[in-house]
Amino acid sequence: MQLKPISIGDKIIDPPLMLAPMAGQTNHAFRTLCREIGDCGLVCTELLSSHAIHYKSEKTFNMFDWAGDQHPFAVQLYGSDPALMAEAARVVVDHGADIVDINMGCWVPKVAKTGAGAALLKDVCTATAVVDAIIKAVNVPVTVKIRSGFTADNLTAVPFAKAAEASGVKSIVVHARTAEQGFSGEANWDMIRQVKESVSNIPVIGNGDVKTADDAARMLRETGCDGVMIGRAALGNPWIFHQIAHELRTGETLPPPTPQERAAIALRHAQITMSTTLMPERQAVLELRGQLSQYHIGVRGAAQLRSKLVQVQSLAEIEALLLPIIEADEPMPTFAS
Repeated sequence: MQLKPISIGDKIIDPPLMLAPMAGQTNHAFRTLCREIGDCGLVCTELLSSHAIHYKSEKTFNMFDWAGDQHPFAVQLYGSDPALMAEAARVVVDHGADIVDINMGCWVPKVAKTGAGAALLKDVCTATAVVDAIIKAVNVPVTVKIRSGFTADNLTAVPFAKAAEASGVKSIVVHARTAEQGFSGEANWDMIRQVKESVSNIPVIGNGDVKTADDAARMLRETGCDGVMIGRAALGNPWIFHQIAHELRTGETLPPPTPQERAAIALRHAQITMSTTLMPERQAVLELRGQLSQYHIGVRGAAQLRSKLVQVQSLAEIEALLLPIIEADEPMPTFAS
């Protein structure tokens, strides 16, 4: 299957395989790792609160961690006030954002109860007002990540997509679940198809339940979408983009990484984090613990290794755990605590 580059405004995305924005996950280190391994055509930051940017929250500005990112990259914003969203968009563009993405897919109560995220899909007029304000405020491409709708009896993805394209949005990502589903049940890819057929000239990106090259090929084939965005399946698995791209291009399935390769990638993740983080060191280590525990390294004693990784206090401790695995000669090393 041919993976054709796509254009989001004046930005070329090649290949059209993208890392989804995920809170607490898609920081600079993980974005960089996905890019380094290869074939991740676009990355996106964690969602940033327009309200927090307005009030100059130190915690939020510590998440402005994209100075070293490979271009192009997107910065995702959430909020429900058009003026605050426009202001936040100007701020992140002034700090170098290539693309501004609007979060209309987050279903967690902390976000949705404020009228932001997926709650915007309850009212296409309000959602469009947010889009219009941001497009008028910045001179970079504006994109939107949506769900099928807020509930199963209020599927607003298609009317919103039409309105968003008319406003000037340059691409739409469709997570093919409703907000009330969260991550439960199956993604209804037919909604991606409906959105794709409803717009005229902008790329539609499919999202939801893509874990393998077969999944990606089937989504592209069944929905006609222009690209695929991968979220949870990339956690602890940043080589997924290269594996999918290689198989779609050549028909050849790459072997999974060896335990040594997995440990080396996990260590690289830690090294990038600790050398580039804008957070206090302890906060960075705490976040890193959870990310490292997602790597299924494939050693004897894996449970003990994971238990140790979630207790580390420093990069030196991480190196002490992973370097012996990286340097081991046997096909399945044994972790010795």
